[in-house]
Amino acid sequence: MTARPYPLETDYPQHVAIIMDGNGRWATQRGRPRKLGHLQGAEAARRIVRVASEIGLSYLTLFAFSSENWRRPGAEVSDLMGLLQRYLGGEHRDELEELDVRLRIIGQRDRLPETTRHELERMEADTADHKGLTLVIAISYGGRTEIATAARNLAEKVQSGELDAGEINETLLQRHLETDDIPDPDLLIRTGGEKRISNFLLWQLAYSEMVFSDCLWPDFDREEFLSALSEYQMRERRYGALVSTG
Repeated sequence: MTARPYPLETDYPQHVAIIMDGNGRWATQRGRPRKLGHLQGAEAARRIVRVASEIGLSYLTLFAFSSENWRRPGAEVSDLMGLLQRYLGGEHRDELEELDVRLRIIGQRDRLPETTRHELERMEADTADHKGLTLVIAISYGGRTEIATAARNLAEKVQSGELDAGEINETLLQRHLETDDIPDPDLLIRTGGEKRISNFLLWQLAYSEMVFSDCLWPDFDREEFLSALSEYQMRERRYGALVSTG
């Protein structure tokens, strides 16, 4: 993508979601272990969080670890969990404080190692009153599981008599999603050349614009990010309606 100036106008996205793809391929292309790709990917995330904060985005959601990623070799999963703990709870904690970033975690927390879960939840609590960018990290997350869990919760309320089945609609289901208090993404960016959403925010991405970049995530930088945002600004969002010709 060719970078363009990115003016802070009313049409810039409030919420950007990113599928950070390509860490393993980045390392393989260089004859290095996949762990190094994930380390460089964490640095790319750090860069983009800073850019998002500096340009005034309200929400940034990063797909850090999917529910399907548990199928990877145990050593790689362990490395990823340790990296998440270090990045969010350790060495970059001061940077999140400096930027006034509020951290939110979505996903199946009960599947996370106890030390990782406690560290992430501590960071959530410590940053809860921050007023800057809300950084949403999707860990052990799957869109189908999120929707199924919401449906199950509604079914339990119907069974208990708390709710009538006829009251269930899109608004009510959305209130039972983990992202109920977060606006849907205006823009989804996926790096690494793949063109699919891979079970990420299935409900929330219904009307999101999408930009697919061939850039592998460890190489994704400010220029690439601003280019994606500029492409978003050129889109016309109609939400199923016709364009007014004036």
